[in-house]
Amino acid sequence: MNISDFYFHLKNEVAKGKPPIVVQSGQGAYLKIGGKQKLNFCSNNYLGLAGDTHLQKAAIAAIKKFGVGTGSVRALSGTNSLHIELEEKLAKFKKAQAALVLTGGYMANLAAIQTIIGKEDIVISDELNHASIIDAVRLSGVKNKFIYSHKDMKALEKCLKDAKILSKIPKSDGASPVILVITDGVFSMDGDLAPLPEIVRLAEKYGALTMVDDAHGEGVVGKGGRGIVDHFNLHGKVDIEIGTLSKAFGVMGGFITGRKVLIDFYRLKARQFLFSNSLSVPDTAALIKSVEILQESDARVKKLWENGDYLKKEFKKLGFDTGVSETPITPVMLGDEELSIKFSSMLLENGVFATPIKFPMVAKGAARIRVMPSASHSKKDLDFGIKVFKKVGKELGVI
Repeated sequence: MNISDFYFHLKNEVAKGKPPIVVQSGQGAYLKIGGKQKLNFCSNNYLGLAGDTHLQKAAIAAIKKFGVGTGSVRALSGTNSLHIELEEKLAKFKKAQAALVLTGGYMANLAAIQTIIGKEDIVISDELNHASIIDAVRLSGVKNKFIYSHKDMKALEKCLKDAKILSKIPKSDGASPVILVITDGVFSMDGDLAPLPEIVRLAEKYGALTMVDDAHGEGVVGKGGRGIVDHFNLHGKVDIEIGTLSKAFGVMGGFITGRKVLIDFYRLKARQFLFSNSLSVPDTAALIKSVEILQESDARVKKLWENGDYLKKEFKKLGFDTGVSETPITPVMLGDEELSIKFSSMLLENGVFATPIKFPMVAKGAARIRVMPSASHSKKDLDFGIKVFKKVGKELGVI
């Protein structure tokens, strides 16, 4: 392919896409889009912290003291005292020995897997795990990969049995291969939970490490939003926990928690930590305040769950299919991709912003509108959204 053909190909691909909707306001129960207020039903701002004034004040105070940027990677001059404070508070919040903060949840997954897994090790992964896990496994270069059917524990055990046999063959350096079982905590498209107690039991039986990516569980499930490990009371049983700081925590970044020796190893060896700049000063200060707010009260978490439960109940009463969700994530299952696009467009015309979820984010024939409630929504907000869903659902013959 010559250069002209290359750019012609790119132009055709771009023409198939759709530019993102531009938000002209801060994150909250409503967003300004095209100069008009729209009910926000699609942000991951679960606890309403993205626009919280306490976080704003913390960020501004930190800027006045430290400036904005950190000027370097963490391993050189980029570790600010705020980073250490955030990591210590996250570890305490998660009831873990230690925590390591990176610039994103995607980066945290890459670091967690690539740093400890090599081409001669073994990875076992749920088929619906997040794209960042898939990419991290590819990046590791591991040759022995097993994918088990979603939440199918019989399939997982079969994979573990096969992996155990493979692990008896020493690596080229004479060490035994590591077996790592990876799962999402909350599966973001359907809102269902990983059967973590059974995963841990099977991993222990076959001598495997366990890793859970709890991006949509942090701040949402568990006591005070401490995540799926807390939800199932499995502290100390899961080797690697990954969290994101851009959803319920309201800012940006990601983190890894686990045993101190593991976190120290990541700090020493993880390329995503060593060769990428650290979180900015205002981001870090705001995140410290987020953790403090969650440590002090679970009111926002309770409000989120009340809103999620109310939405599901009312949608079901109207005749919508909300799938298998066990969390506030509320998918409205439509199946047909064109229908989901039309449904979303009509919602926006009527004042509700909720985007269609379709292939490749979900399987073909499983398109839906994924509704994301927040603690910032009032009952009046939810009732307005339900009213619009009812109107559009009837006009399109869904209900």
